[in-house]
Amino acid sequence: MGEVVQMHFTTVDYVIFALLLVASAGIGLFYAFSGGRQRTTQEFLMADRSMSCLPVSLSLLATFQSAVAILGAPSEVYAFGTQYWFLGCSYFLGLLIPAHVFIPIFYRLRLSSAYEYLELRFNKTVRICGTATFIFQMVIYMGVVLYAPALALNAVTGFDLWGAVLAMGLVCTVYTALGGLKAVIWTDVFQTVVMFAGQLTVIVVGAGQAGGMAEVWRKAVNGSRISGLDLNPDPLERHTFWTLGVGGVFLMLALYGVNQAQVQRYLSSRTEKEAVMSCYVVFPCQQVVLCLGCLMGLVMFARYGEDSPLDKGYVKTNDQMVLYFVMDVFKELPGLPGLFVACLFSGALSTISSAFNSLATVTMEDLIKPHFPNMTEAKATLLSKGLALAYGLVCLAMAYVASIMGSVLQAAFSIFGMVGGPLLGLFCLGIFFPWANSIGAVVGLAAGLAMAFWVGIGSFLMRMPRSTTEPHLNTTTLPLFDNMTTAVLTSLASSPTAKPRPTGVEALYSLSYMWYSAHNSTTVVVVGLLVSLLTGPMKEKELTPGTVFPVLGTLLFFLPERYKEKLCCITPLTPKPKEINTLPYQMAKKDSNGAAYSKEDTSTEDREMERDKAQTEDEDLDTQRALPSCQLTAHTVQETAL
Repeated sequence: MGEVVQMHFTTVDYVIFALLLVASAGIGLFYAFSGGRQRTTQEFLMADRSMSCLPVSLSLLATFQSAVAILGAPSEVYAFGTQYWFLGCSYFLGLLIPAHVFIPIFYRLRLSSAYEYLELRFNKTVRICGTATFIFQMVIYMGVVLYAPALALNAVTGFDLWGAVLAMGLVCTVYTALGGLKAVIWTDVFQTVVMFAGQLTVIVVGAGQAGGMAEVWRKAVNGSRISGLDLNPDPLERHTFWTLGVGGVFLMLALYGVNQAQVQRYLSSRTEKEAVMSCYVVFPCQQVVLCLGCLMGLVMFARYGEDSPLDKGYVKTNDQMVLYFVMDVFKELPGLPGLFVACLFSGALSTISSAFNSLATVTMEDLIKPHFPNMTEAKATLLSKGLALAYGLVCLAMAYVASIMGSVLQAAFSIFGMVGGPLLGLFCLGIFFPWANSIGAVVGLAAGLAMAFWVGIGSFLMRMPRSTTEPHLNTTTLPLFDNMTTAVLTSLASSPTAKPRPTGVEALYSLSYMWYSAHNSTTVVVVGLLVSLLTGPMKEKELTPGTVFPVLGTLLFFLPERYKEKLCCITPLTPKPKEINTLPYQMAKKDSNGAAYSKEDTSTEDREMERDKAQTEDEDLDTQRALPSCQLTAHTVQETAL
């Protein structure tokens, strides 16, 4: 098994790749010097809460569709068949629940950071714990997601490794630091189009060279790559309908329900209705993305069959196979490899820019503003831009760390994936269980993280000795598919069918990685509830209005009133859309963290929709402030403000 001559980019390929970076930077500069010129934190971090449904939904999609997914999904389908496609079944509930549970709560509380919710629901300690956990997972992830595609590109084409890393990192940092969330969202839209174009081109040209889609399908059927419905309930099986379709729901909730990068996009929408619609629009787009990944894997199989480039020694890892295939298919077509690499790096850029912006937001809103309540708007905005810039430099430093970590890259990805589940559990504890208290929340989060690291690291260590004998399953340095909160290596959860079923602790280590999020979030909820009951559950009167979703009152309709009262599920705590009064929530936020919110934070809708009624609104608010807090009742907001 020898190595083939390394393929190289033509001048046209370099030009197309450079155009992607220039266009992305151009969008950022445009928003830096137009409109409000990013002079307020509200505009820089929240896009002035003025975004419409389509750009938000495409941005949500781009954040999910990272470079690792573009490299990984086709490799997965090539090696194991189309069973992975059943992950699409989890998208329905994975997007429906955030649309109708998480978005209404976050949007009506007028949050900037998802972790503000934790302080409103519990206390400042829980908020800081949640923020610190999120920062930890994102900082680890940023460097790896920047370095990994550049490494694959370098291995296959000889493209300068650190040239690619620096170009991506610096361009991303510039447009995020200058243009804010609005620039991030619109570059995501542009990058999504590039991603679709790149993947479609590969599929069309590759299928044409293989003899057409009918021939591709015939070869895939003959090669047993078209998988049927596997209803095996065993949670240790790597991919079945249940692990993908049910376990996948928890992965989707961790991403689309509580991840700051996605929550920030919902909160940047003009209205709650548009935020919910953006969730609905993502659903068909994700199905298309999933199908494109699967089709590319089948086209690869039609070209190489069982005789893969990995077996021949042309590439060293699974993540390099897709790039090798692209360079092989397009060797007579200059410019098209550049288009696919632009597609690949678009995924990386959209993921990293989202990370920068969300990290700047949580650092500003959760760690700085509460301690400096009198900070001027100009200083706060400048500091936010400085934070985005600083996180950009941290990302480049993390890329260097990733380069010297070698096989520990696997552990880094796993650590990132392990943190998403406990954070989901923490939010579920607050939203669905009114009697959960702050002690329960902190202990539950600690227990969830401990369980996640125990299982994840134990699983990793248990499989290390097999890496030399099973190159197909364990030599990859990238997860075969990922998203912002669930990048867990497939190789950590794969086990040969010939081995006897593990028992005891080994069974826990052999749990399919698709169940990690469900397992860890359940640990947080169960431990959190037990500790809350032992330390004195919260009473309904102690809860901030609008922080609990009233699902328990409906589910426990058969209980006597006195028991329902003890469980805090008599009154629905989330107001209906047309009865929202943001004043009590704004006051609760101010009381809970001592931060004086700027005028932009509390009156965005007045500025946009009711400038001519400002005086009337002020008089109305003055009247309400004069009332005792117990008499504050929800008043009707103008329909146009919704």
